[in-house]
Amino acid sequence: MEFDYVIAGAGAAGCVIARRLIEQSDATVLLLEAGGPDRLESIHATDVPTTTSMWGAPEVCWPYTSEPQPGLKGRVVPIPQGRVIGGGTSINAMLYVRGNPRDFDYWSQLGNAGWGYDDMVPYFKRAESTLTIRTLDAPSSSSSAFVRAARELGCGGGDAFDYNGERQDGGAFLYQSTREAADRRCSTATAYLNPILGHPRLVLRTGVSVARVTLRGTRAAGVEYVDDGQLVTAEAKAEVIVSCGALGTPKVLMLSGIGPATHLRDHGLDPVVDLPGVGRNLQDHMVFGVGWECLAEQPPPELLAEAGLFMRSRPGLDAASPDLQIFFGPVQFLAPRYQIDGPGFTFAPILAQPRSRGTVTLRSADPVDVPVIDPHYLEAAPDMDVLVSGIEIGRRMVGASAFDGLRGRELAPGAEVTSRAGLEDYVREQAQTVWHPAGTCQMGYGPDAVTDAQLRVHGIEALRVADASVMPTITTGNTQAPVIAIAERAADLILAKES
Repeated sequence: MEFDYVIAGAGAAGCVIARRLIEQSDATVLLLEAGGPDRLESIHATDVPTTTSMWGAPEVCWPYTSEPQPGLKGRVVPIPQGRVIGGGTSINAMLYVRGNPRDFDYWSQLGNAGWGYDDMVPYFKRAESTLTIRTLDAPSSSSSAFVRAARELGCGGGDAFDYNGERQDGGAFLYQSTREAADRRCSTATAYLNPILGHPRLVLRTGVSVARVTLRGTRAAGVEYVDDGQLVTAEAKAEVIVSCGALGTPKVLMLSGIGPATHLRDHGLDPVVDLPGVGRNLQDHMVFGVGWECLAEQPPPELLAEAGLFMRSRPGLDAASPDLQIFFGPVQFLAPRYQIDGPGFTFAPILAQPRSRGTVTLRSADPVDVPVIDPHYLEAAPDMDVLVSGIEIGRRMVGASAFDGLRGRELAPGAEVTSRAGLEDYVREQAQTVWHPAGTCQMGYGPDAVTDAQLRVHGIEALRVADASVMPTITTGNTQAPVIAIAERAADLILAKES
């Protein structure tokens, strides 16, 4: 089989790139996906119980878990990633967050021309003209109280504050989300891929596992993939694009002989290009719940997190992106032992700018094996400082008069837990991933860079990476929107609309 382009991964990025290549060129495209079609009704429903039931479900998720994490008392952390058409956008909590302008400007400062925030705004707008982005129809009384409490404590904001506008950190807000209707998800599968399914220049293969990128010397020639137990080779006349996510993409590159030479040899693989940065620089957001009993009944939430806030956990960081993101909703996002019968609400601090860095490495040379994932959660001391501050900020906000008549007893960690040691202990027991791994094939020009600013893999012709793995630093907030914008720009780069 021969195509102009072969795209490995039909997730948040792959669906976008396939759509643009079909629309804006005469190219033939092969799109490969390890998962199946997005036909399950649970994918398209948006109610919280249905959405959360998919996280970790083998029919739509990769079975990724971390190595035991010393910073989390040796816990092994599940890291659900989409294994279905649409990838993470088909199973996520649907929150739409562009990121902080400083995030992208920093990428540009690292030498990545064309990735500053002003450069990226047109790509966000292009995505937003294709996706359907909704605000909440009927926020709960506790979520509205959260927004009022933020104003009461001097954080500003309001129900109509647009955190995707000029300022991300201007105050509390109600989250925007990717939903076609109040009860229907809008994924990159539904928004981007479905309109071109059946196009004569597009071939979609589902249920196939990419084994490696085939190379002729140092040029990508195509992809080998496993289909129903058979090894199939597809050739790419123009380019191969790998969009398998921050955990899957480095694995594919390493299996192709692209990565840390010593590590490849340890697994019996011949290095083609020694790129030490493949699999390094892993970053992820962390979250946990701080919960309260609610004294008033709450309606079923539209989203897992209805309200939010971006802020800095301590003074003196005005030139930096916010290091703390808040989820808030009328749910008990808590471990079962802290939950009660009856209504509750949760304030969930998120580590928005982690300082810890982890790795993704090969478990073996067998393409079926999942990689070894070691995020080094909370290894850097400032990460713990941010999350402990998050608990303290949550308690102050819920103590504001806006919560009078709603605020019951603190469920987790409990009002009696006040010492620094006790708060740290709770964080280490309860913190988990927000499922936003990034950075493992970072773009740039330093010793650990994997791609250049055009997303071309260093040392290999006709091979690009387009997904969260190319982020030099993780964006502030949920990564769905930035990945889609990265894919929109990748399509322009592939079609040589910019250099």
